[in-house]
Amino acid sequence: MKKYSYIVLLLILSHFASAQEFKIALYTGEVPNSKPSNIKERLVVGEYTWLYDVVNPEIAVYLPQSKNATGQAVILCPGGGYRLLSYDNHVEGTDVARYLNSIGIAAIVLKYRLPNPLTSVEPHKTPLLDAQRAMRMVRFHAKKWAVNPDRIGIMGFSAGGHLASTVATHFDAGNSGAKDSIEQMSCKPNFMVLMFPVISFSDSTLHTRSKEKLLGVDATKELSTYYSNELHVTASTPPSFIVHAQDDSIVSYKHSVLMYQALCKKHIPSELHILSEGGHGFGLSSSNRHIASWKNSLELWLERIR
Repeated sequence: MKKYSYIVLLLILSHFASAQEFKIALYTGEVPNSKPSNIKERLVVGEYTWLYDVVNPEIAVYLPQSKNATGQAVILCPGGGYRLLSYDNHVEGTDVARYLNSIGIAAIVLKYRLPNPLTSVEPHKTPLLDAQRAMRMVRFHAKKWAVNPDRIGIMGFSAGGHLASTVATHFDAGNSGAKDSIEQMSCKPNFMVLMFPVISFSDSTLHTRSKEKLLGVDATKELSTYYSNELHVTASTPPSFIVHAQDDSIVSYKHSVLMYQALCKKHIPSELHILSEGGHGFGLSSSNRHIASWKNSLELWLERIR
């Protein structure tokens, strides 16, 4: 029995020596675009874990075992309609990170601030600032985390897909004069994975709840256009992999079609997978092999762009 226990202990220690999980605050010191408030984060745990009123943005880093590491990394943006974060479950958060680890990919779950006028100076800017900061941070730590700085992607689910596509269409090369070394890094993703995403705030595909949460009920046409990401695809937009279900009654598959068409017009290497079933928020879908087949396609695509 003692020998058996010793072997189990060695296996556990071996696992933690080769696979790492840890958290890092996105900012040290003043958090940009924030203002003082009495609001505190709320964690609601049930079948799923929901995060409300995020005021302390951070990343949870999941590094694969070194023997399996491909050098690729993916920043995960959970959804929740810009109202909450679907953070710790098999649909969009930590379980997806561990799945990516299983195929050798570093995964970074982003806990981003939500566009709350009580906590943000300009609410619509807050999620994007945090996502851009996460991209810069992963690139800054790339060598330490055994990540190739030219192989860092972003993956988003539902409203998190809107955030991911915003990062992929609204990026910069970094501020070379910044005192903060992280801010000197580019925030451009090298690839993008969109899962049942909100893409556009145009009238034809409008997702009212996400738009009103991000932009407010009286959003200007200019602001709506700025965040309709299919309108901002250029020749510099990164390669993309998009998955949606035809029977999605929450976010129409037409969002993904719009984005794919825009990518094709600019000759961006991309894939669009429209599933005949799945509804909204199907995530890993391990109980349904048909729906879960998107993972096989994604793995092959990631190998192709490696």
